[in-house]
Amino acid sequence: MKRILITGSNGLLGQKLAELLLPRQGVEVLATSRGENKLAERLPTLPFRSMDVTKPEQVEQVISEFRPTHLIHTAAMTNVDQCENDHAGALLLNRDAVQYLVGACEKYDVHLVHVSTDFIFDGADGPYDEEAIGNPVNFYGETKLQAEEIVKQASCKWAILRTVLVYGVAHDYGRTNIVLWVRDSLQAGKVIKVVTDQLRTPTLAEDLAMGCWLAVEKDAEGIFHISGSEMMSPYEMAMQVAEFFALDNSLIDKADSSTFTQPAKRPARTGFYIRKAETQLGYHPHTFLQGIQMVAEQAAQAAP
Repeated sequence: MKRILITGSNGLLGQKLAELLLPRQGVEVLATSRGENKLAERLPTLPFRSMDVTKPEQVEQVISEFRPTHLIHTAAMTNVDQCENDHAGALLLNRDAVQYLVGACEKYDVHLVHVSTDFIFDGADGPYDEEAIGNPVNFYGETKLQAEEIVKQASCKWAILRTVLVYGVAHDYGRTNIVLWVRDSLQAGKVIKVVTDQLRTPTLAEDLAMGCWLAVEKDAEGIFHISGSEMMSPYEMAMQVAEFFALDNSLIDKADSSTFTQPAKRPARTGFYIRKAETQLGYHPHTFLQGIQMVAEQAAQAAP
């Protein structure tokens, strides 16, 4: 029996994990997040506890009572510009909370699966494999790299799963994703500027959730890159979205990142080699076109 505790279950990845794990045989899941359970109506049988990962006493209480075999840590401050503007908040959620979780995992012999990011890299020579050396160009990446170092020093079993540009549809979740943003903008007749000088391997949220489960199922240890397999610019992604929905791609203007004024610098070329995850975990991601189709279907189901 796998007893899996999810942090950040109200977020995009957390929701996909709850949906994936709840019906599985031989799995007992506990969803945790700060505040109320956003999945209460959609998954009424989902066990949920309110837990703020920045409060070590709450972490200790929930883990000591549930006694998970595995903990999948998805909670983070992932808004890159917010991290740049709020260093203290970013450090608390992205670094200090990991220290609290590691401490509890060590105490109760829990296998920690920690979700990290391509933004620990500078983007000078992507795509990256698991052995590449981190060198972040923004504060978000710095906090996530510090968290990785904490996990690597842990005496419990651990796996770090890095990912890239996650997209998908979540219930009652404020942030949009590149597929729906492009679709909705073009449907409204808006001209959008999309960068051509950044490269990523975009990741469907369902694929990342499956990668997390495979790491748990196989009791995997070490670092794994979990993303899509196609290296694309956001402009190329936008053009695929326009084609899928049969929308006017002349509304998509090419831009380079120097034309955007954002608090945080973005790495130019990241993306991942995912061969290790494919061979050791049995991970196989959807194509970006398949991901667009899934997002379109889910968005249609969620529409009022």
